[in-house]
Amino acid sequence: MTTETRAPAGAAHGPSADQLRRAELAAFLRSRRERVTPDQVGLPRTARRRTPGLRREEVAHLASVGITWYTWLEQGRAMNVSAGVLDAVTRALRMDPTERAHAFALAGAVDPRATTVSPAVTPTVLRLLRRLEPFPAEVKNARYEILAHNQAYADLFGDPAELDPAHRNALWMMFMDERSRARFLDRDVMLPELIAKYRKAMAEHIGDPAWKAPVDELLAVSPEFRALWERREVASMVSHVKRYQHPEAGLLRLEHRHMWLAPENDAYRVVAYLPADDETEERLERLAAAGAD
Repeated sequence: MTTETRAPAGAAHGPSADQLRRAELAAFLRSRRERVTPDQVGLPRTARRRTPGLRREEVAHLASVGITWYTWLEQGRAMNVSAGVLDAVTRALRMDPTERAHAFALAGAVDPRATTVSPAVTPTVLRLLRRLEPFPAEVKNARYEILAHNQAYADLFGDPAELDPAHRNALWMMFMDERSRARFLDRDVMLPELIAKYRKAMAEHIGDPAWKAPVDELLAVSPEFRALWERREVASMVSHVKRYQHPEAGLLRLEHRHMWLAPENDAYRVVAYLPADDETEERLERLAAAGAD
């Protein structure tokens, strides 16, 4: 006779992505609260204090939120967390920009004070982009967002600054920007590859609004993207020669080369488009010279 042990209902599936994010946010807030001393925020230090750092009621007071609401937040309960209230909490806990960005990402909220300049785009990196001319180069992150570029890149693909900030990424440009679509040859190979690489990278960020937003928008407006996305293919990043057709320079054969700046987090990288043959190099030089006139 054997005894069958059944798991509780729902246990087989485990916690959802939202539950995991709420639990992680709760733990993160507790850790930040415990490291802030009353002296740092102008509160009197009492003789008997069993809690390291601040008490929950002190954080609630400093952030001007209800103690019950803040307690539930640290307990990981399902609740709406507005950007304004989270802004007050992060300031009360004296979070630095990196910690603040992490808290907003876990809460699924958009930081109203977020800077539009990436920490990866330093003066040294910008100098590198200029030195790579006449070869096109850009700075991207793991989400394929274009954070900076040189003039040669703008001459070849068009200036990303002319696009809405939400659309300055390779996904949108390849599928929806007419100028980019016209210049990318071999789209039947490049598009499935791009989507497969994005899906593979996104696996580590399931539930993150910053990763979901461009996918959701393209699913709504591009049948071509939707058909490729539904294939659920994945691929690793490799360098190979790609062809582009410029209206003045003509056919260009370019090899993508990546220089990683911060691979452990947002995968910031400089992407250089290097000529695969002498003819392409000469055409890039003439294109740069024409733009300088």
